[in-house]
Amino acid sequence: MVSRVRVWLNRTYAENVFFMDQLRRNPGDRAVEIHATHGDPDSPVLAAADTAELEPENLSPAAYVEFALDQCRRRGIDVFVPRLHQSAIVAHRAEFEAAGTALLAPPPEAVAVFRDKVIGYEAAQAVGVPVPPWWRVRTADELVAAVEELEDQGHRACFKPASGAGGVGFRVITRSPFSLVHLSGFPSPYVPLDLAVEAVRAADEPVDWLVMPRLEEPEVSVDCLTGTDNRVRMAVGRTKNGRRRGFTLDERWLEPARRVAEGFGLHHLSNIQFRMYGERPVLMDVNTRPAGGLHQLSLCGINAPWAAVRLALGDDPGEMVPPFLGQDYTVVSGPRPLLPVPLPRRQPEVPAPAVPVQARPVEPRPAPAAGHVTGVSGRSV
Repeated sequence: MVSRVRVWLNRTYAENVFFMDQLRRNPGDRAVEIHATHGDPDSPVLAAADTAELEPENLSPAAYVEFALDQCRRRGIDVFVPRLHQSAIVAHRAEFEAAGTALLAPPPEAVAVFRDKVIGYEAAQAVGVPVPPWWRVRTADELVAAVEELEDQGHRACFKPASGAGGVGFRVITRSPFSLVHLSGFPSPYVPLDLAVEAVRAADEPVDWLVMPRLEEPEVSVDCLTGTDNRVRMAVGRTKNGRRRGFTLDERWLEPARRVAEGFGLHHLSNIQFRMYGERPVLMDVNTRPAGGLHQLSLCGINAPWAAVRLALGDDPGEMVPPFLGQDYTVVSGPRPLLPVPLPRRQPEVPAPAVPVQARPVEPRPAPAAGHVTGVSGRSV
């Protein structure tokens, strides 16, 4: 009899309820139990898990590693998918292995390269992957100089944190003065240059931004599954052009993604993003973790989360090519049940006991009572 697999996801995105669903619906029909931890008691991933626990607040990376090791030992975790404090966790891979836990994450050297977007761009450029022009800025004067140079070349300038995930902190520079246009409708990413300069000059410490041209669509996120032998088992592109989403196996996107994943040892799941700079694709970002939109590959007949868990456990799924490419689609939000009673808060100095949560069926069901649902988007990250 094949034993069940115990998987832990720590403080992850709400979209990963779909990741969890796919683990349970694995084609081998193997029993999977999922443990989840989060800082938000109303995170839908806690309600979707078989067991759940609130994470202590304000732990240092080193203290979080100790918390994580304790979770793995107490819970009998077979595979840990770390998002929060990924760098600190992968540096202690041997200790997790000694506890019987495989880390579904790249080695520390690979994570370190892409934590800083400047280092990541330089590394990718060195192996022949095209990147957009960029300037690292820390002062108001450097910001103005970078924006002016881009505008002189006919580009619209944008900036984002040199380290960070997703679209957090992304802004597009405009020369339009602040007006009611900026206060009507929904908030937008556009910010007047003079306000950005004023904010940087008034800041207590330097910023650390990457200034670059606003890249054009389509945006293509290539989801990769790579073995510890640095060989890519799966590479599928998810395209985004406005609201329309789709899939691609075009080598213009897949070949540079494979070069990054294999060249830097991005073991297990990674997500490598491209956009257009003029007439050619260029690297936009590298995520050393599963993308929130990974589950969308199910529309191509691929269960990537389960393949990754198999690989982490030493069961190589082999090369994975989509049997078909799904039709174009869009993403919408929908309700997901929450825990009827929030988990108690945990304090770092007084660990609280874990609170088991009844497993939730993944089949469609009637909406729960008001006040106990939350919206979960299927957006890509």
